[in-house]
Amino acid sequence: MTPNDIYFRRWRTDADFRAGTAIGTVVGGDAITFGTPAGRLTYPDPHSGATGTYEFATWTSMEVAPGFGAKEIISSWIASTPGGSWIQIELRGATSTGSFTKWYVVARWAADDAVLRRTSVPAQGDADGTVSVDTFVATPGRELHRWQLRVTLLRPIGSELTPTLRSLGAVASCLPEPGRITPSTPQAALGVTLEVPRFSQEIHVGEYPQYDNGGQAWCSPTCTSMVMSYWGALPPTDDYAWVDQSYQDRWVDHAARHCFDYNYVGCGNWPFNVAYAGRYGLEGFVTRLRSLNEAELFIEAGLPLVLSASFGKHEIPGLDYSTNGHLIALVGFTADGEPILNDPNSPTDEDVRKPVGRAEFESAWLNSSRGVAYVMHPAGAALPDPPSQPNW
Repeated sequence: MTPNDIYFRRWRTDADFRAGTAIGTVVGGDAITFGTPAGRLTYPDPHSGATGTYEFATWTSMEVAPGFGAKEIISSWIASTPGGSWIQIELRGATSTGSFTKWYVVARWAADDAVLRRTSVPAQGDADGTVSVDTFVATPGRELHRWQLRVTLLRPIGSELTPTLRSLGAVASCLPEPGRITPSTPQAALGVTLEVPRFSQEIHVGEYPQYDNGGQAWCSPTCTSMVMSYWGALPPTDDYAWVDQSYQDRWVDHAARHCFDYNYVGCGNWPFNVAYAGRYGLEGFVTRLRSLNEAELFIEAGLPLVLSASFGKHEIPGLDYSTNGHLIALVGFTADGEPILNDPNSPTDEDVRKPVGRAEFESAWLNSSRGVAYVMHPAGAALPDPPSQPNW
């Protein structure tokens, strides 16, 4: 039987970053910044049609050995990209055969879209694996026993812009195939509900078709906005002044635009959502959790989560629709341990809060996204103690 292996590694301090290899980058202030150019490149943006010439500097992590062969790896980051600067995230690893893969491009990302169209990169598959939007997927028999990340900071030639990386991490996993899930027994956070503001995605139907048309497509930025609002980290009004004044919860439109992945043609790229929250001062990462018992620890610590799941109509008591992929904020548990959700798939903001069946929701979440969760929090917030095989 395949073990339930999940291992998370993050770099976010000077000591962390100094353990990597810097070429042109500078470590300081618990961040990596652009120092001196290590080279130049020309990038023809396939989504804007514009071609730019940039100078770049790089930082490469040490190799990480999770202790198992990773079938999947999801990276995430927090960065700032002033002006026309941007970053590129890449991943490679040593497979079960002992050979190293090529460098796969995980993302080309900028906080804004004025110059670069942030994007995942399609058609990278080879004998070792591929990148499926935000997730590296190893070819069976070529799981990664060691892996490393590389970030490239880029700025227009002749500029003095300083793109900065504040954190970089990845969660590696080797999980059994989807199947029957043994329900977890409630252990913590019983009767705890965090007062996370309620935002509906459905009130945005038809807004900004260029960012996937609102409504059903905006579950992820709507959930991200709910957690940002909980932490007092929504964008200032001036940032979303471009949004039609007649629209409700206009910050959700802003989030949708700035989480939008031009390759995926949608707002549901997991690390793009976390990186967006980082633009407004939050820390964060994408990980996988093993059960609702681990999620309970975050709620008990005052930390709401955003979870990814798909399910059929009436499969989960309390949810009367089906979805091929949905993001929902977990904000608490009833006294009996039933999850309490802020579900953006609701007709109004007032209808968002929903208790749902524990066993059914846990099964859908673990079988579909394999326990994916966004963790977004202020720098001073303490995370719960991680398990012995850490996944945060």
